[in-house]
Amino acid sequence: MSNREYDALYDELQALEEETGLVMADSPTVRVGYEAVEELPRERHESPMLSLGKTKSREELAAWLQGNPAVMSWKLDGLTIVLTYRGGKLEKAVTRGNGEIGEVITNNAKTFKNLPLSIPFSGELALRGEAVIRYSDFERINEEIPEEEAKYKNPRNLCSGSVRQLNNEITAKRNVQFYAFTLVSAQGMDFHNSRLEQLRFLEEQGFAVVEHYRVTEENILDTIAFFENKIQQYDIPSDGLVLSYENIAYGDSLGRTAKFPRHSIAFKWADEVRETILRRVEWSASRTGLINPVAVFDPVELEGTTVSRASVHNISIVKGLRLGIGDHITVYKANMIIPQIAENLTQSDTLSIPETCPVCGGPTQIRSTTDVQTLYCVNARCPAKQIKAFTLFVSRDALHIDGLSEATLEKLVDRGMIREYADLFQLEKYRESISRMEGFGEKSCQNLLDNIEKARHTTLPRLIYSLGIENIGVANAKMLCRYFDYDLETMRKADVQTLSAVEGVGDVIAAAFSDYMKDGENAEKLDRLLREIQIETPSFQEENQRLKGMSFVVTGSLQRFASRNDLKELIESMGGKVSGSVTGKTACLINNDLTSGSTKNRKAKELGVPVLSEDDFLSQYGITV
Repeated sequence: MSNREYDALYDELQALEEETGLVMADSPTVRVGYEAVEELPRERHESPMLSLGKTKSREELAAWLQGNPAVMSWKLDGLTIVLTYRGGKLEKAVTRGNGEIGEVITNNAKTFKNLPLSIPFSGELALRGEAVIRYSDFERINEEIPEEEAKYKNPRNLCSGSVRQLNNEITAKRNVQFYAFTLVSAQGMDFHNSRLEQLRFLEEQGFAVVEHYRVTEENILDTIAFFENKIQQYDIPSDGLVLSYENIAYGDSLGRTAKFPRHSIAFKWADEVRETILRRVEWSASRTGLINPVAVFDPVELEGTTVSRASVHNISIVKGLRLGIGDHITVYKANMIIPQIAENLTQSDTLSIPETCPVCGGPTQIRSTTDVQTLYCVNARCPAKQIKAFTLFVSRDALHIDGLSEATLEKLVDRGMIREYADLFQLEKYRESISRMEGFGEKSCQNLLDNIEKARHTTLPRLIYSLGIENIGVANAKMLCRYFDYDLETMRKADVQTLSAVEGVGDVIAAAFSDYMKDGENAEKLDRLLREIQIETPSFQEENQRLKGMSFVVTGSLQRFASRNDLKELIESMGGKVSGSVTGKTACLINNDLTSGSTKNRKAKELGVPVLSEDDFLSQYGITV
């Protein structure tokens, strides 16, 4: 698109916003300023935000109508927010909190993707709605997190954390959406006692309103069936439905109990339960030493998927269920997502608790914390405890083996396929077993083995970083390698005094590196690893050090390089450094968007630092890629 076309569309949008009074949070005409705060202020709600009474019975829901029409809508599973507008502008956003006191998150709300910052209505307006993160965005965000333990458990938890961030720039990146479900007040407006009219008014103001329909005793069961069918593919998290009387005055006249208002009721989906037979319990060791029991049973269909496994969580639950192999059990999906054992119909109580770790064979120990019993491996050198080390070893800045998530590494450790780094390069002999693992097939197994082969060719800085030596990060690994001219054997023999002389390496880092290399077991494992990989030796010809002593900053998207890390490695291989901020000593800022109004671009212009595109940078310094 040309600048002229863009400017014309921008002007048209601006005119429409002025005409309608409606400005959305993601409009190009507004730029929400990012702000970090030390804490979120708290505020008491004008009236308590009560929970709703609940039922799982369709017949009870129909009887609740008592012949009155009502509005049925999704019960969205996110974080409830109260919004206040004055003079057509968003003035305040407060979380539900404990129902009486919430947290003020106004700046965060201004980054919600579909929330209007300005509306046509100029009177005071208050409404409630749900902040949510769609399943598709939840999965995208989790895919960007390499460590399995760090991944978010569900969209609701992710949304809750995102909405309550102290830095709203983080909230902006999470793609939070807002759906209005209740109008609290609108100064001077008459909605003719109709809840549907209120929702229609909110839609006219530019709010995304939760999907809703008018229901009566005649069509309520069909409407429930409609929602039940739609939820199978619905991208917005929902844990049920809400039914509210259409006649607002009638609903309010019913008053409330100590806990619930009587004008609305929530319908929770009944859990789908299936009976099956427990075939075995797998004891899965984690990197903390915790050994978790996982029930394996005859496959059953639950909520549209085939399920054959369920975590039993801890020893207390095992004992409470009185489990035994061959027992008849019932299973369900909690919140339609997580498989759980509902009941043990046999209760044979014959399952034995393992006295040895399934990974290392070392002794186990039952520990009690707040009356909950858990099983632990007490062997300090249990391979399962090294999962974190394996995760670092295969990460992007280390050996960079795609396809080895923390979950996959745990499976490989549990099955005894890997005990040390060198074993990762011997997985070919387990091809058949890996192909049968959950989440794998022949193609994905082949992709993994191909990625392992690529990782055999690496650099010394990547190797040093991958070992997980305490306090040795990416930058320190590179400094050490440059100081010792990329000679690993010299590095291994260096004493603390020699290592401390390296720029940027103090006594603490030097001691950690020296202790690691002098440890006999570490040395043997490193020797075995070195037999599996080929370390590329960089060229030290003078012309390849043309960027020596120069500092660069890289920002924005790249075209010639797959990632900023690739460009960073090129600069460092030529003796240069890559920094995160522009200073007077910066040789140039590399940014393909020369006209960007970003902080880095503005800083570079203030300091007289050149802003170069990728092509200009490569040309100016005579670099061929």
